[in-house]
Amino acid sequence: MYRALDDETRRLVLDELAVRDGQTLFEICTTLATRHQRTLTRQAVSQHLAVLESAGLVVTERRGRTKLHHFDRAPLAEIAGRWPLPEETTPCAST
Repeated sequence: MYRALDDETRRLVLDELAVRDGQTLFEICTTLATRHQRTLTRQAVSQHLAVLESAGLVVTERRGRTKLHHFDRAPLAEIAGRWPLPEETTPCAST
């Protein structure tokens, strides 16, 4: 999963799926081009999505001939839960 997150374009794809989940490949390509000035081929974006899917961060759903991509946050929540933040402590009073 860490390798999947190591790429800026893949992080942008996840950012966009976090804003609007269930996008098609065409919609993701269009969003990357218009909002992030990332003009990539459909094949390149498809490869990025495949990496994210194999890492468990993206799941796909078929609706007829359309393939929708969804952001699965569960793997990230699992990692965040591994290292919980320490409880806040009161600073020591100076004597």
